[in-house]
Amino acid sequence: MPRIRDLGVSVGTLPTGPTNSISDVPGVGVGHTTLVRDEPPPPDGRGIARTGVTVVAVADDCFERPVPAGGAVLNGAGECTGLIGAAEWGLLNTPITLTSTMQLGRAYDAVCELMVERHPDVGEFVVIPVVAECDDSFLNNAARMQITRADVAAAWQQAHERAEAGIPCEEGSVGAGTGMSCLGFKGGIGTASRVTPAGHTVGVLLLTNFGERARLTVDGVPVGRLLPAAPFDAPSPAGSCIGIVVTDAPLDGATCRRLAQRVGLGLGRTGSTAHNGSGEIFLCAATGLRTAMPGLALSGAPLGLTALDDLFAAVVEASEEAVLNSLAASPTMRGRDGNASQGLPVDEVAGLVRRFGGSAALDAYDEDGSRS
Repeated sequence: MPRIRDLGVSVGTLPTGPTNSISDVPGVGVGHTTLVRDEPPPPDGRGIARTGVTVVAVADDCFERPVPAGGAVLNGAGECTGLIGAAEWGLLNTPITLTSTMQLGRAYDAVCELMVERHPDVGEFVVIPVVAECDDSFLNNAARMQITRADVAAAWQQAHERAEAGIPCEEGSVGAGTGMSCLGFKGGIGTASRVTPAGHTVGVLLLTNFGERARLTVDGVPVGRLLPAAPFDAPSPAGSCIGIVVTDAPLDGATCRRLAQRVGLGLGRTGSTAHNGSGEIFLCAATGLRTAMPGLALSGAPLGLTALDDLFAAVVEASEEAVLNSLAASPTMRGRDGNASQGLPVDEVAGLVRRFGGSAALDAYDEDGSRS
């Protein structure tokens, strides 16, 4: 499947990292377990599954050497465990796990068990894993509790292996994004990165499950109003978005919270209005400074306030592009009860952006500003 830049759409002005993904931040890896099953309901089978687990490994030793972190909530009809702890201490000491709403508890238990196996000291200091969710019940039979500890463990292992190998994460209908829908089309996992003039890398990963078709905007072009009507009923616009930001910049927890807030601006550029029933929850981690358990002293001085504007812009641009990548990478999917989420018609979208503006329209001008 294409990414949005393959269609001639270049969001923003800052350069991307080498893979234009959250994996451009050193030490970050993303793993997925994807569950697609078409079985009869219990006791004969496990029902219809369009769900999964995604794990973001922010660093290989987050428990021994926590990273500064902070979160923000645009609309709170959702859940992210560990967000209060991150706000209080300004630190993160577990991987970040994403899954389906009603399976959050299973994922939380699994992460606790995996942390104990990996770090025996967890029994002494205790961890509060960060596990966030979106509702995939439009396509997935959520009441069947589809994921297992083994599914979480597999995504965890893949995340760490990809971090070591520098492999960028897959996008679209994979992992936690398997059953998600966004802006009236099939959504899922999307990612992008930016590099600031100072050389800091900012990576964003989104689990997109929000918005309505008529508001879809691609690089300023209202394509949701220009595309033909959907061929079948669209999912509810109230579904949520989890945003993960990771940067190698030296930041403290309070500044991480400020970066996390900017994810909402990127979503707004694509058409989000943060519906009443939607959970837009964002978390930022910064690997440029570390601390050691159980102490809380950071290893250096954080960036000053005047150096943050480029980081803010990087989050906004990468978040906007990550939404569009999640759409471009997700083909039409059918799920429970015959429900279907339409894949974005990428060729039509590219044609509309070329015709009505957006970054592609800049190609129509010479360097002196005259039309070529």
